[in-house]
Amino acid sequence: MRPPNLTDADRHHEDLEGVTRAVIGCRACPRLVAWREEVASTKRAAFADETYWGRAVPGFGDPDAGVLVLGLAPAAHGANRTGRMFTGDRSGDWLYASLYRTGFANQPTSRSIDDGLVLTGAWITAPVRCAPPENKPTTEERDACAPFLDAELDLVPWRVIVALGAFAWAGALRHTGWAGRKPRFGHGTETVLPDGRTLLGSYHVSQHNTFTGRLTEPMLDAVFTRARSITAAR
Repeated sequence: MRPPNLTDADRHHEDLEGVTRAVIGCRACPRLVAWREEVASTKRAAFADETYWGRAVPGFGDPDAGVLVLGLAPAAHGANRTGRMFTGDRSGDWLYASLYRTGFANQPTSRSIDDGLVLTGAWITAPVRCAPPENKPTTEERDACAPFLDAELDLVPWRVIVALGAFAWAGALRHTGWAGRKPRFGHGTETVLPDGRTLLGSYHVSQHNTFTGRLTEPMLDAVFTRARSITAAR
């Protein structure tokens, strides 16, 4: 039972902490549990001396965020190692650098869960909370995670979702009650959701996209700058 003297803000933050605890304790998908724990046990040579997280990864950021950043799933040697979304891998290097340049993060890098990173105005999460083999969760695994994202969408007062990639774009539409023909994903695509809030698309910050130049720093910064301008206008 909650203490009777909690403010509305306290209750809001406590509820998000409850979602975090539920995510961390989840063992609903046998294939994903086995994979995340195998990776955490065998490790990558570069991280042989580290203790891997090896569990489902909760969302992270500002509980009062106006911008919700939606990825795909934790990386096997990134968030599955560090315990924080997009921390410890090259995708995160791109994402957090852009969030820093556009005023959402207090530092441009994220190496570990206790490195001092603080987000202001942004919450980062994913439709799938365990690292999936080959970054390919099944439909059943995605659906098993759905209540966690639904809870975050209810609790975080977001005005804009930035969907990193087509998987996140489809997930955002599914979780926000889109009916009928779905708008097509594309970088910089902007869609008004049924409740009047906004969905923005960005190419995923994957190594393939950033190494090939499909996604550049100015392109990513433009999406977050647009997200900020939408939240500032409300």
